[in-house]
Amino acid sequence: MLSKEQLRSLRRSIDEVDRQIVRLLKRRIGLARRIGEVKRLLEMPVRDLDRERAVLEGVGKMAEAVGLRKEGARAIFREIIAACRGVQEATRVAFLGPKGTFTEMAARSFFPPAGTEFIPCPTIRSVFRRVQTGDTPYGVVPVENTLEGSVTATLDQFLASDLMVYGEVELHVEQCLILAPGTSLEDVKVILSHPQALAQSRNYLEERLASAELREVSSTAEAVRLLSKVPHAAAIGTELAARLYGMRVVARGIQDSPRSYTRFFVLSEHDHPRTGRDKTSIIFSVEHVPGALYRALEVFAERGINLTKIESRPVKRRRWEYVFFLDFEGHRHDEVCHEALEALRRRAILVKVLGSYPTWGSA
Repeated sequence: MLSKEQLRSLRRSIDEVDRQIVRLLKRRIGLARRIGEVKRLLEMPVRDLDRERAVLEGVGKMAEAVGLRKEGARAIFREIIAACRGVQEATRVAFLGPKGTFTEMAARSFFPPAGTEFIPCPTIRSVFRRVQTGDTPYGVVPVENTLEGSVTATLDQFLASDLMVYGEVELHVEQCLILAPGTSLEDVKVILSHPQALAQSRNYLEERLASAELREVSSTAEAVRLLSKVPHAAAIGTELAARLYGMRVVARGIQDSPRSYTRFFVLSEHDHPRTGRDKTSIIFSVEHVPGALYRALEVFAERGINLTKIESRPVKRRRWEYVFFLDFEGHRHDEVCHEALEALRRRAILVKVLGSYPTWGSA
């Protein structure tokens, strides 16, 4: 008769087999990723149905040879093949463009450039639309800056959208002075950039280029692109944009404040699983009566949950009424956070969870 110790021993043996299977899966996926790179170089399609059929046929024969059901083995390998095919396909990520913006830099900080296709979009709304329609599984948009405050276009889209926050990126905003090849600082008569970049670099410009005309354009990346068309011009933009358009950086960190950071959200149809170092973003609204906001926030204080941000936005359909955007530490599936959200729903007239995601820099 088997004892409990024998049962535990058998389970330990299964655990060891599982570890071997996982290691082999990792090796197979790594090989598939390398095959994907070769396919891209040869401009071959990712999916090869003849190869998949041959693999499944071979798996069936191997299974029967060792006494396993071939259909069961094939079902398992169909999932393995799908996982391997997934690493060969480029992940499509929409971002607020054009190319060379800080948002693209944020997207490249979150997603590995190898195997990722970055798709510029003209507006924040169009980034949301790309993800909502399934054209791209992810999107990246700015949400707030330490000096300029929140990006209201992003917050307003969340009110109308069912998309969730999958991740966040915090990026140090380093403005660069950029020139076209062959242009010197002494030649500069016009400085091109986005209005915010011009304002953030006011001290540098007044000290070194006081006589130059300041000309506003739609983005810092567009300013860099225009250097090839506007004579005697300089641009304020990103080092990435300078590389993309073949320009040269002559000064880095020209912004007035070294403490300028922009936070970005990674959009998806779902949020991120728990990591133990998470943050949650929500929207809520309360009745327009004394003490309503106090009672809403009390559910977090009572449970020792730290709030990292709270901000109000007007409800556009009603005068002088507001919704609140709030971030707190923890994941919505953590027991204490779940309890707080349930308590908030009993005290608020609207609670919308935007998502839980790893805190940037916590890994």
